[in-house]
Amino acid sequence: MNRRRNPAAGKYRSLYETSLGTGAVVASEAGVLEVFLPFDGKGKGELLAEMSDLYPLALAENRVTREAAELLRRYFAGERVLFAIPLDLGGCTEFQTAVYEVVAAIPYGAARTYGEVAARLGRPQAARGVGSAMAANRLPIVIPCHRVVGAAGALTGYSAPGGVASKKWLLEMEQGKTGEF
Repeated sequence: MNRRRNPAAGKYRSLYETSLGTGAVVASEAGVLEVFLPFDGKGKGELLAEMSDLYPLALAENRVTREAAELLRRYFAGERVLFAIPLDLGGCTEFQTAVYEVVAAIPYGAARTYGEVAARLGRPQAARGVGSAMAANRLPIVIPCHRVVGAAGALTGYSAPGGVASKKWLLEMEQGKTGEF
């Protein structure tokens, strides 16, 4: 992920537990800044240490992080949830923000190609730019970049922990076809 972090922006954090492991959410005063997925096998202590390094001021929970963590816990339990939570996209470019709006509208269990997202933006030649925006997405699941696939549905480029295997698991889980990760 290549979107620059602002360590001072993260003021709040919450953890969530899933059958896959522990994940986390960090928020600013404006909304959720970053989602840490449970695919990397880190335990609570390791994840808290990483969050402390990345966001040293995020020492307590708030309503937004608690709500986001609960929604993510429910999502990973296989429940369809609506992520109607405030997001902090302040570090994003105008293009990234536009891409994220289109991607956030992709229905649960569906997928769109990078080219389809670019066309939806009115920039049909910007598929690579869409890919770059997906790589910079610090809000996986909330902004469901796993639902963006290569031409002809090829599972390519997932920068979150677990890479393409995580992307495949998420899509299959949403389609009711998944087993163990």
